[in-house]
Amino acid sequence: MIIITGAAGFIGSNLISKLNSEGMTDIAIVDDFTSEIKNRNLSHKSFRDKIDRNKFFEWLDRNRINVQFITHIGARTDTAESDKKVFDRLNLYYSKRVWDCCVKYNIPLIYASSAATYGLGEHGFSDDHKLIDKLKPLNLYGQSKNEFDKWVLRQKTSPPYWAGLKFFNVYGPNEYHKGRMASVIYHAWCQVMKTGKIKLFRSHNPAYGDGEQKRDFIYVKDVLDVIYFLMNRRKYPGIFNLGTGRARTFLELAENIFKATGRAENIEFINTPEDIRDKYQYFTRAEMEKLRLAGYSGEFTDIEAGINEYISDYLTGTKYN
Repeated sequence: MIIITGAAGFIGSNLISKLNSEGMTDIAIVDDFTSEIKNRNLSHKSFRDKIDRNKFFEWLDRNRINVQFITHIGARTDTAESDKKVFDRLNLYYSKRVWDCCVKYNIPLIYASSAATYGLGEHGFSDDHKLIDKLKPLNLYGQSKNEFDKWVLRQKTSPPYWAGLKFFNVYGPNEYHKGRMASVIYHAWCQVMKTGKIKLFRSHNPAYGDGEQKRDFIYVKDVLDVIYFLMNRRKYPGIFNLGTGRARTFLELAENIFKATGRAENIEFINTPEDIRDKYQYFTRAEMEKLRLAGYSGEFTDIEAGINEYISDYLTGTKYN
């Protein structure tokens, strides 16, 4: 049996679909299942057990002999959340308990870290373990993820296999429930459908023109392919970046959204709010050599193809994966 925490969420629900497509249905899903809109992500998916996250460890104690792998995707992801206790409870302490159970019961583990750990990128975007103590995340969410990464690297005992994945800017189906935390691609598409235009932040950095700010955008289906590879490979444990290794501009993103929707380009530049201006990231790009050295050879979807599929196959008609 495979465990997926955060299973009703964006990446977790897509992972169920990926496993189902590979003929796997012996899955136990873990989450807070009280959100109706979030639970729509679970429609037409096959799994064996559905477990409230607060009862998961009690369930695992009883069913550990049947568990072959845990993918710990669940987390509090709201970067605007100001209560550190929330992140400590859901992202740090809960993850430590998952790790300790995997050690105790000899269960392989993949867990979700985040590129938010890199902060402004003062130390670059390398997933070298030696740099993790130096990172300075910009918000409590990123701090909670980095604190867990640091804790993991201090452990003297570990699961039989483990990998922490630093997700970069993931976009794709099943993020309707995320509200303001949904991808910029989803929000930009919503703007086009509602107003016919896209608003982008004006650059306040002389090194970048308006709309030339860059991010490493990765399609969620590529994320699933990497997770599935690592679940089956089970070699080279460690913390890995998970992006495309290519930075694309917001102008390119906007142009492809207009193209996919068949609308004329209409971009309006607005000032970056002053309260986030000094923390705004002008560039992110995952260094992907480590994952490649671990044996992953899959190609990553460029934003042209990814945005087109996302809009035509899912956003148009509010479809789910």
